[in-house]
Amino acid sequence: MKAFLGIDVGSVTTKVVLIDQFGTVLWNSYRKTQGQPIRALQSACAALRQDMGDVEIGGVGTTGSGRKLADHVVGADTVKNEITAHALSAIHLVPNVRTIVEIGGQDSKLILIRNRVVTDFSMNTVCAAGTGSFLEHQATRLGISIGELGSYALAASSPARIAGRCTVFAESDMIHKQQMGHNLEDIVAGLCDALVRNYLNNLARGKEISEPVIFQGGVAANPGIKASFERETGKEFIVPPHYPIMGAVGVALLARDTRCTRFRGWSVAEQQLSTSSFYCGDCPNSCGVIEINDCDRVIARWGDSCGKWGAQRE
Repeated sequence: MKAFLGIDVGSVTTKVVLIDQFGTVLWNSYRKTQGQPIRALQSACAALRQDMGDVEIGGVGTTGSGRKLADHVVGADTVKNEITAHALSAIHLVPNVRTIVEIGGQDSKLILIRNRVVTDFSMNTVCAAGTGSFLEHQATRLGISIGELGSYALAASSPARIAGRCTVFAESDMIHKQQMGHNLEDIVAGLCDALVRNYLNNLARGKEISEPVIFQGGVAANPGIKASFERETGKEFIVPPHYPIMGAVGVALLARDTRCTRFRGWSVAEQQLSTSSFYCGDCPNSCGVIEINDCDRVIARWGDSCGKWGAQRE
């Protein structure tokens, strides 16, 4: 049986999934990128091989901010943006889905779908308010784990009013509320409400959120955020079983159409890969070119506008 590999390399986390021809998830990995996407990807591939053996890969798809890097490292057959990947996985799970709310480690997305086609979307990549990294930072500052935030929020009796339009303002307002004597549960619930209002005001302004609504991305693990969304919108938010890896599932589904895969093989986990960069001075554009090196051998380059360096691919 052939299996299909989906890879979603983000700025905060790296997700890898293995699915069968029917779209069933056979194996998955969700780990911190920690500023080293190649190492995170190799580690995931090594774990997959250890758990599943040398399974035959019929196709590979990559997405996320590091999708091009992942493409060159493992040899991808399809490279797609996050909107396409998340939409496809949600449609596969809930064919009549109309709205996708996705909140990851560093950005947020709103995707509108009508008749299984993406009709509109918006992204917030400027401010990290409401994203997983901000929530994790606040949990650490409050002395609780990220996994406990949701239970604290649900236990609140009178959520504090927190300013959520900016990470700096939100944090300073939380500190102020603590100094005023608000209890921890009410502060956490107020933070969840503020971040949901920020999302709706920035990404959903002028857009209709229609059911069924799928809530995915790492922040969907927080039941406090889910409850805030449902209170603010009056809609039910469905959290799918594989909510943190839906982007990887989406490109794995796309990879099922591959006829002859470019997958480099499981030895990619042992290769001594590194990245470097330089600026091309052959024209006024001065493009920044990224290259991947296997020991002393350059195996891929990209980042140039004209294709001079990007065409040099192993």
